[in-house]
Amino acid sequence: MHQRPFQQVDVFTATPYRGNPLAVVLDGSGLSTEAMQDFTHWTNLSEATFLLPPTPEGRAAGADYRVRIFCPGRELPFAGHPTLGSCHAWLKAGGQPQVAGQVVQECGVGLVTLRQDGERLAFAAPPLIQSGPLAEEDVALIARGLGVARSDILHHAWCDNGPHWRGVMLASSKQVLALKPDASILGQLDVGVVCPTAQGGASAPRGKVGVIGSIDAEGIAFEVRAFFPGNNGLTEDPVTGSLNAALAQWLIGAGLAPTQYVAAQGTCLGRAGRVFVEQDGNTIWVGGSSVTCLTGEVLL
Repeated sequence: MHQRPFQQVDVFTATPYRGNPLAVVLDGSGLSTEAMQDFTHWTNLSEATFLLPPTPEGRAAGADYRVRIFCPGRELPFAGHPTLGSCHAWLKAGGQPQVAGQVVQECGVGLVTLRQDGERLAFAAPPLIQSGPLAEEDVALIARGLGVARSDILHHAWCDNGPHWRGVMLASSKQVLALKPDASILGQLDVGVVCPTAQGGASAPRGKVGVIGSIDAEGIAFEVRAFFPGNNGLTEDPVTGSLNAALAQWLIGAGLAPTQYVAAQGTCLGRAGRVFVEQDGNTIWVGGSSVTCLTGEVLL
């Protein structure tokens, strides 16, 4: 064991402790997968990351660094808030990208490009591994697990970009914020719930497509909640980059969202996560602010 540089970063917020925290070990060289997983459990956070030099193949393709991403119980090929938080920590520690204003991260899904937009970072949403409508039995199961009527789910889709998110849209923020999911039903599923904000207007009736045309007083068009299997059953994630990336691909592609919007997440957990989405050509960028809350060394 030896001392390694470490940061704890709050992601999708410019205000400390209002986003989604991430533990970042800035030098993961020589650590076994088991050691990384054990440390992740010890942090008691939703994710921890470990930065490494790119592989030869990654470096040849333009990667600036490599990251391994862990959550309790498993390693993830990709996750959004660890991507933004790791890049933020790498830059704060003196990392210099090969191309000014652009950082290329190597991770389990391959190369992910990030762009610098002032104080914000944004990543290019990776391609969906699985898309299209969910099976009806899945929709019925999710409805039961969320405690809503099947008819309350207005739209649904696979939102699988590594994590196997299943996305459903409800009609109102009030309904989404009141959800109390049943872990005995949903405990093995990654479920993302989205709705237009109260002032953003209702989504189109079932079978029809309608773009959300307005936003609320804070500039927010959608409210999002994310539920996934955890050590003690079902866990709610404060702010989820991978889910918001996949939701954006689904909603924009289906004409259910404009090509630029802001989503809120974490409201029920006392957080104020803000996710900025923008389609630029064929690329959807998912971004937000990050702030370093702890800097030091960790013994690993």
